[in-house]
Amino acid sequence: MKLEPSAAAYVRVSTAEQNHALQRHAIEQAAGPRGDAELRWFSETRSGGGWERPELEKLRQLVFSGAVRRVYVWNLDRFSRRGIADTVELVQGFRRAGCELISITEGWDFAGIAGDILLSALAWSAQMELSKHHERLRGARARMAAEGRPWGRPMRVEPGSELEAKIVALRAENRSFRSIAMAVKVPQTTVERAYARAQKTT
Repeated sequence: MKLEPSAAAYVRVSTAEQNHALQRHAIEQAAGPRGDAELRWFSETRSGGGWERPELEKLRQLVFSGAVRRVYVWNLDRFSRRGIADTVELVQGFRRAGCELISITEGWDFAGIAGDILLSALAWSAQMELSKHHERLRGARARMAAEGRPWGRPMRVEPGSELEAKIVALRAENRSFRSIAMAVKVPQTTVERAYARAQKTT
């Protein structure tokens, strides 16, 4: 029985109009000289803004099981665009599992002492990025408070609104929350909260 390659590659594009060819070619050119002519490929076409990526999750599970010893990626932003902190968390997880991570375009190899230094630098950058994010949030909140505006997302169903009254009326007809949500075009949980709030004020 032929064994699966112990090296893998992860490629991602954001839209269907893009393709993985450029990333695959660059990775193949870098992996061959390292003795990784055969790779397990994990490809996705979706935004990097979240972790809901099944191919990345499959790769993570193989790494954590010890089945993959080296992972190639075209660029670290292929893993995440939510910020450096998410990428650092993933890299640290790979390294704890004994897996090397190589970023082709950035020329980064996270093996050995050099990898420790690079990861420390990334972790510091992540902390700085997080601090700046919190600072921007505090500034935005202060501005909105000074302008007398509430902080946070606007409510989908305002208390005492026509929409709230409609939800109450539909519920009085023994309609399910699911069918009401479909009728008024808001999430079911929002309908349930609006109805519960209305009942408390009556």
